[in-house]
Amino acid sequence: MKQIVYITRKLPEEVVAPLREKFTVRMWEEEEIVVPKEILLEEAKSAHALWTTITDQITREVMENAPNLKVVSNFAVGFNNIDIKAAKELGITVTNTPNVLTETTADLAFALLLASGRRITEAEAMLRGGKWTSWSPMQLTGMDVFGATLGIVGMGRIGEAVAKRARGFEMNILYHNRTRKMDTEEMYGYEYVDLDDLLKRADFVLILAPLTEKTKNLIAKRELSLMKETAVLVNASRGGIVNEQDLYEALKAGEIWSAGLDVFETEPVSVDHPLLTLPNVTALPHIGSASIQTRLAMMKLNERAIGDVLEGRVPNHIVV
Repeated sequence: MKQIVYITRKLPEEVVAPLREKFTVRMWEEEEIVVPKEILLEEAKSAHALWTTITDQITREVMENAPNLKVVSNFAVGFNNIDIKAAKELGITVTNTPNVLTETTADLAFALLLASGRRITEAEAMLRGGKWTSWSPMQLTGMDVFGATLGIVGMGRIGEAVAKRARGFEMNILYHNRTRKMDTEEMYGYEYVDLDDLLKRADFVLILAPLTEKTKNLIAKRELSLMKETAVLVNASRGGIVNEQDLYEALKAGEIWSAGLDVFETEPVSVDHPLLTLPNVTALPHIGSASIQTRLAMMKLNERAIGDVLEGRVPNHIVV
C-alpha cells in the first residue's frame, strides 16, 4: 500500500506530479480557503506526510492523532504554526523552505519601506478616488529614503539582502540581532546596537525577526514611544512581533509617522481592522515571497523533502 501525502492547499499539478508517481496524494481543493480543522484532523490520521502552509495550525493534537506521520513540510521559512516541541517528542521531521525566497522577500520589504515613507498607496487612493483636484507645494509630502538611517531588527539572510539594497540608497545601517555579525559589520560598515538605541536613532525600522516566545510583542507601547515622530515602522516578518493595538494608538496619535505591514497577528484580516482605517498605514496581504519563480521554487523544496523522508533519505532544511 502506497504511503499517503496530504496537501493542505490546492497546488499546481506540475509540482504535485512527482509525488503522485510514488505515493497516494490527497489535496484540499481550495486555493484561498484554509482547510477546516476537522478535515485536517481526519486526513492526518492516515497521512505519512503533511504538506502545509503557514495558515495551518499543526498542533500536538494533530500530530498525536496521526500514527503514521513522518514529516511535516511547511511552505514557508517560518514555522510558528507548527508545535515543534511536540514534533520532536513524536519523532516527526519538520522542514521549511529557506534561501529561495530571500531576494524576493527583500524586494518586497524594501518596496514597502519606500511606499510607506513616500505615501504611495495613500496618493494612489486619492487619485483613483477623484480627490486630486489641484497641485500644492506640501501635498502628500513624505519622508526621504535616500541617506536616511535604517534599523533592521533581525539580521538574517533577508535582513542582509535588504541592507544591500539600502546601501544603494546610501542609507546608514543599524541592526539588532540575537548574535552579532562581526564579518558583516567589517565588510559593509553596519553598526550593531541594542534594540532601544536602534529605535531611538532609526528613520525606518524594519522588522525581519522570526516569531518566537521571546519576540512576541517585541514592539509594543514602550518601544514605539522610543521612536522618532518622523519614523516609519515596517513589518515584513510575522504579525505577532508588533502589538497591533499599541501600533494603532501610536499612529493615530502621531507618535510615529507611518507603518508598512505585510503581516498581521491574525490572517487574513477583515476590512474593518483598526489599522486599515488609518491613512498612514500601507497594508499588504502577506505577499513577501509572492513571485511566480519563488513560489514554485519553494514548492519544489517541499516536494523533495517529502520524497526524501518517505523514501528513507535525510532531507535538506530540517527544522527538527
